Amino acid sequence: MADGNSLSDLLYQLETRLFQPDVRHSREQLTELIAEEFVEFGSSGCIYDRDSIIASLAEESSMRISISDFKCVALSSEVALVTYRATITEGDQPTGDSLRSSIWKIVNGNWRMVFHQGTPTAAESFIPDGKNIDS
Repeated sequence: MADGNSLSDLLYQLETRLFQPDVRHSREQLTELIAEEFVEFGSSGCIYDRDSIIASLAEESSMRISISDFKCVALSSEVALVTYRATITEGDQPTGDSLRSSIWKIVNGNWRMVFHQGTPTAAESFIPDGKNIDS
């Protein structure tokens, strides 16, 4: 297994690749990144499997998604958890923040996302040391 920094860098690249409009609209590229058994608990409250998320992303309008507070934890030599804050921007205006987590797993020699969850949150309710001021 790669050391922590290399694994974190790799999964950061794969996670952000999923934010690129050309990837989000390409069934071929998405099937390379998303495992067959994929499940997402979306920030919308919807539950998606691989086919439904690929169909949903194909219809999505263009937006920019930026990541902050990215963390990666190896759960085993073939499974890792990533967590981060995502900020969505449409045009010049931020339209939403969410806390996100993904589980990545090696499938046939390649890292693929098997689980993803997004939880909407207000930007000001987050403190980077992990404590929520609403608690």
